[in-house]
Amino acid sequence: MSAPQVGVVGGGAWGTALAQMLASDGRAVLLWAREADVVEAVNSAHENPRFLPGAALHPAIRASGNLADLAALPVLLMVTPAQHLGAVLGELAPQGNDIVLCAKGIEQGTGRLMSEVAAAAAPGAALAVLSGPTFAHEVADGLPTAVTLACAGGEEQWARLAPVIARPAFRPYYSADVIGASIGGAVKNVLAIACGVVEGLGLGANARAALISRGFAEMQRLGLALGAEAETLAGLSGLGDLVLTCSSSESRNFALGMALGAEGDRTGGAAALLAERSTVAEGAFTAPVLARLASEHAIAMPIAAGVAALLDGALSPRALVAQLLARPLRAEAPLG
Repeated sequence: MSAPQVGVVGGGAWGTALAQMLASDGRAVLLWAREADVVEAVNSAHENPRFLPGAALHPAIRASGNLADLAALPVLLMVTPAQHLGAVLGELAPQGNDIVLCAKGIEQGTGRLMSEVAAAAAPGAALAVLSGPTFAHEVADGLPTAVTLACAGGEEQWARLAPVIARPAFRPYYSADVIGASIGGAVKNVLAIACGVVEGLGLGANARAALISRGFAEMQRLGLALGAEAETLAGLSGLGDLVLTCSSSESRNFALGMALGAEGDRTGGAAALLAERSTVAEGAFTAPVLARLASEHAIAMPIAAGVAALLDGALSPRALVAQLLARPLRAEAPLG
């Protein structure tokens, strides 16, 4: 087997699924995982029972617990949790690679998008963002998937990356809007928590559809304020990912919202629910950042602000919904 040209940094469900997709045609892929048991299981049994149980992994995938093994690979997919991206990139010290950012979130302490975090941690790298409606197990199973691949290096970088990433059932679409692709993936996680709350409270499909629609307006407001393009937010990495994540308990953020909604009038349940989970619901970190950014830019994001208050223990799930329903009556406008 030839030496790997692609590395996947992060051995969770999404990182493992991307490695499986990339190896589907027999090309070698090197997967980095922090957990020793994940490295051992991938290499010895071609599986990752901790994060992607039931998936028979392609033998072209090899795992390593040493970041230095990946540092010089031409293409690196960064699939670490959003809050750890800067630290992992700093430890990795990539050497002029194409770095494709696959984590969806905003750095909590600084309010920086993942592209901004990566630019600071790896200034010599060519950055791209891969985002869109993607459940890990479906990608691992080879089911049809379409994503946005936003390239900071424009069409020249796209020409390098598209043949590396595209597979018959995994179709990337080109964009140059790195900001838009980054914002869509981050905001939809917070809105998915809200939709999960509606599900947990048993409020029906009408309410969920309303939240998706009004949440999309919030995504647009923030995106346009930060320099995103409206077309990107209406595409796969914005609206497409929003619809998927807000409609299924397979989404970790939606599942967190469901668990919170089931608590009804109780406040302060988020901390315990988050502590008992082995996987990361990025929306829990992103919600307070969105509330802060909305205030700084003087834009209305009542759903995001309500989720932040819910997670902070200031609102109960039922009070969150009541607060949204009690907002002043007004005309509907695309960004109103």
